[in-house]
Amino acid sequence: MRLAREIARHDKLYHDADTPEISDADYDALVRENRELEERFPHLVRADSPSKRLGAPPTSALAKVAHARPMLSLENAFSADEVEEFVARVKRFLALPADAFVAMTAEPKIDGLSCSLRYEGGELVLAATRGDGAVGEDVTPNVRTIGDVPELLPGEGRGPGAPAGAADAAPWAPAFAGEQVIEIRGEVYMSKADFEALNARQEAAGGKIFANPRNAAAGSLRQKDPSITAARPLRFLAHGWGELSEPLADTQYEAMKRIESFGIPVADLLVRCNSAEEMLAHYRAIEKARADLPFDIDGVVYKVDRLDWQERLGQVARAPRWGLAHKFPAEKAETTLEAIDIQVGRTGKLTPVGRLTPVGVGGVIVANVTLHNRDEIARLGLRIGDRVRIQRAGDVIPQVVENLTRDEPRPAYEFPTRCPECGSEAVAEEGEVDVRCTGGLICPAQRFERLRHFVSRGALDIEGLGEKSLAEFIELGWLHSPADIFRLHAHRADLLGREGWKEKSVDNLLAAIEAKRRPDGPRFLFGLGIRHVGIVTAKDLLKCFGTIEELRRAALSEGGQEELSSVQGVGPVVAEAVHDFFHEPHNREALDDLLSEVSPQPFVSDARQTEWSGKTIVFTGSLETMSRDEAKAQAERLGARSAGSVSAKTDLVVAGPGARSKLKKAEELGVRVINEAEWAQIVAEV
Repeated sequence: MRLAREIARHDKLYHDADTPEISDADYDALVRENRELEERFPHLVRADSPSKRLGAPPTSALAKVAHARPMLSLENAFSADEVEEFVARVKRFLALPADAFVAMTAEPKIDGLSCSLRYEGGELVLAATRGDGAVGEDVTPNVRTIGDVPELLPGEGRGPGAPAGAADAAPWAPAFAGEQVIEIRGEVYMSKADFEALNARQEAAGGKIFANPRNAAAGSLRQKDPSITAARPLRFLAHGWGELSEPLADTQYEAMKRIESFGIPVADLLVRCNSAEEMLAHYRAIEKARADLPFDIDGVVYKVDRLDWQERLGQVARAPRWGLAHKFPAEKAETTLEAIDIQVGRTGKLTPVGRLTPVGVGGVIVANVTLHNRDEIARLGLRIGDRVRIQRAGDVIPQVVENLTRDEPRPAYEFPTRCPECGSEAVAEEGEVDVRCTGGLICPAQRFERLRHFVSRGALDIEGLGEKSLAEFIELGWLHSPADIFRLHAHRADLLGREGWKEKSVDNLLAAIEAKRRPDGPRFLFGLGIRHVGIVTAKDLLKCFGTIEELRRAALSEGGQEELSSVQGVGPVVAEAVHDFFHEPHNREALDDLLSEVSPQPFVSDARQTEWSGKTIVFTGSLETMSRDEAKAQAERLGARSAGSVSAKTDLVVAGPGARSKLKKAEELGVRVINEAEWAQIVAEV
């Protein structure tokens, strides 16, 4: 379970967020470990196992589309022996003699974002990302901006990409007529030179700096605004196909050349091999030329050439039997760790970055390396001055793979317990490796994100105070904390003198701010940005405690976390986050400052006023005449709150059959205990 969750997390980071944390080699190692465990313990294999899942379900705002045929992945190989076994396995499956001839194609495995192009009647009608293999994202308007992708497929006489020797007099005509379909699949990518130029422009404009060309391509393609994609230098390279109305050819090699004749780029290094020896020789040639290629690759792909054999071979789980990805080994080098800097992200996460004596790795000079988190530093035993071995695998951010001097006597590195930006406590929640700053309201590194959240639609919903205005006011030094929003009226004259601000827009903004001085309590609490506290949880907390002041009192009281945990819908993780927030003096000071400007309204319940109003009730055991949710709803209608655990503040316990620990604790504390029938009588009488 732990390994499966870790793989799922990395799938989401790579496929959905375009921000991988580990190298391809490390990811492949996790997948192989999972596969080996499943082979040893097949009874533990779940339906959502990584071995049965491809990529990650798309979660962006782009429309979702189902693929007519699944976009599969490929099994990986890391050695010549595995490639030879693949060839032998194909022969065994096809019942061919050991010395039989099986032709294979071999081509570079480009590191980009998988994409399918659907043509109907020769016209591009849909472009989609791979997503989880079954459902992807509709990126048609964005793909139309890529120069390598034709809007219409030309015929195979004249026209772009026509094969050599085609008759010059042949008329231009669509490759497919009527409703005939051809779905071409490949990779959207960005060349190394274009990537470097893009990052230079981004840096000059103060925009996002991309970690590598693959991330840049993925982020550029998955934009809601096609004009952004159009401004990015994206390319497309075909490597196969999906749904077809009629076959393209009899072999993989000829089909790819047919696709090339439509004017769609295909790898120049695509060849047909007649033996495992030729396959491996081509692999070594591509690996040698890797640094000089215009785009990033991370291996070589082999495919059975005969398409009728591909059909017979079929697929297993998420990969075809007729294909294999032969990955390159990680590129490594040795250097010295000169310093460890701590960067604070917009959500408060403390990320260590190693500063290195610059060293060349695979044609790239590396001076910085990600150290991921506190646990990774401890695992490697890293200290400033250590000699380390680093690697670039899959062309992601370089990482340290070995500490070569960990046995040398030197003081251990101490990960900070205070945020380097604001001095607030930095803590890791139980079960998590990430250390986060608790000074959410005052930390400069989190300032923009916190203020954006505070004024967002789900929180205070201040109309006219969008991201652009927030960034402008922060840069001017007018906004340091949420309370400063309600002091913007002091800058009215200065704001009127700025470009883009007229008297009406300024007065409208200030009026919108003034209208939020008595905000709804749950929205206000949600706007504080306490980790794990969404709007529903904020309502649950204030339904129990009524006001922000009472919630703070509970959080800071002895046994406060237990009291918070007993709130229905909260639990220990949220309770710890709320406790940490109010435990930080900087947050309390910023909150007091904010409360001097605004007056959040107490939570008002629509429950009736009864003798049970304000009382705490716990339901335990098996309820036979109603569901647990129905019982809790009944308690709330009586003005009571339903808690998840028994404490000295519990007023009543309703115990059904099988009640154990909670019933025992209630008896020890002298809390009144009744059965389900007695509870039903109370509800009926009130």
